[in-house]
Amino acid sequence: MQQKSETPKGRKSPKLKRMGLHERAAARMRTMIIRGELAPGSQTQETRLSKELGVSRTPLREAMKVLAAEGLIELRPNRSPRIADIAVEDIQELFEALAGIERLAAELAAERATERDLARLRTLQTRMEGHHRNGKLDEYFAINGEIHNTIVRMARNTPLREAHETLISRAERARYLALGADKRWSNSVDEHASILAALEARDSEAAGRLLGAHVRQTGTALLETLAPKPKLTAA
Repeated sequence: MQQKSETPKGRKSPKLKRMGLHERAAARMRTMIIRGELAPGSQTQETRLSKELGVSRTPLREAMKVLAAEGLIELRPNRSPRIADIAVEDIQELFEALAGIERLAAELAAERATERDLARLRTLQTRMEGHHRNGKLDEYFAINGEIHNTIVRMARNTPLREAHETLISRAERARYLALGADKRWSNSVDEHASILAALEARDSEAAGRLLGAHVRQTGTALLETLAPKPKLTAA
């Protein structure tokens, strides 16, 4: 006996629930924080943000709770929330951890990636290089992050991917700031090309070593960017 479909004839299957208002507001605010549109240390202004994001104060406050859990916003009793500062003392440890995770991911990806995976990675690399040539930092940054996430997924290791997702959300703002330096931006493009070549060659040792060094160097570039500049003294 043929089993009847659970969906009545002529009726479309139920769609997945759309992203809620507070989730959309959180995504937009996250981008604004990462790109420096909401400056570290600045207080949030609910009225202005509600108007800019097109949401009422209730979903806006829910969005802020999400971002507070990610360490991007500080919720303060009886005071306006503020955009969290970038904790310089945490940068080195954060990028050390990311470097270790992505190094292992690259080693596994070199062994487990399909030809289709590598073709997609090559396409992303080409697009990223185009954005670099045209000076489009925001577009470059988006593709850059997609490349890192793709390599981690290519490792086909769920706990590794979940650990990476947890840390990368904390590092996005720092990565964007580090790429803002012209020298680091150019170096990053060259490093990505070498990483891709190692993956295509199925050289797990080289792929891991290169990606790990690439992530650590981004952390170093950020620390140099955040370091206080020496004051000029009169001759």
